[in-house]
Amino acid sequence: MYLVRNVLAAIGLVSLIGIGSAAVYAKVHFSGFHPRAISVYLSMAQVLMETGNPAEATVWKARVANGLTFEDVEQSIQSLAHEYNIRGVGMLPLGDQVAAMQGAPWRRLNVYLYCNPLVAARMVEFSEAFAAYLPCRIALLEDEQGDLWLYSINMDLLIEGGRPLPNGLRVAAEEVRDVVKAIMDRAANGEF
Repeated sequence: MYLVRNVLAAIGLVSLIGIGSAAVYAKVHFSGFHPRAISVYLSMAQVLMETGNPAEATVWKARVANGLTFEDVEQSIQSLAHEYNIRGVGMLPLGDQVAAMQGAPWRRLNVYLYCNPLVAARMVEFSEAFAAYLPCRIALLEDEQGDLWLYSINMDLLIEGGRPLPNGLRVAAEEVRDVVKAIMDRAANGEF
């Protein structure tokens, strides 16, 4: 009995030391990061552990309401982008391209490209690596069951995942993030 108790106490002690060490490590290595950085990474890690898919861990997705057609959602996205005054800079009809190249029908997949050029320029001035994330994208996808989904990059990682952006740039980047998220959420319900 004493042996079991002592083994369990030792396991508990080692666990507490491990948790404490991890907390100190995180505090030291995330020093100077955005206050939400650890939360952003923990959320991503949770999705990654659940799905095993790094892409799932880095995106927002919204299921489109039943009864809405691909064209309904497409029209909603375009109308909402106009309402929020974000510039449409292109559309990639990837599903149509796949069907043309295969010579057979394929699922619907369009990628809509949006940008606030002045904010984009400021992000690139801050770090040229941000150019890889430009422009903002919203993908409208028909899954294998015929359901429609909207996807976009989770911009929290870019805004809150490292050292804080300069205040004016942070505010502008948050506005773009909020617009993309609002377009997704509202278009998923067919709003105009």
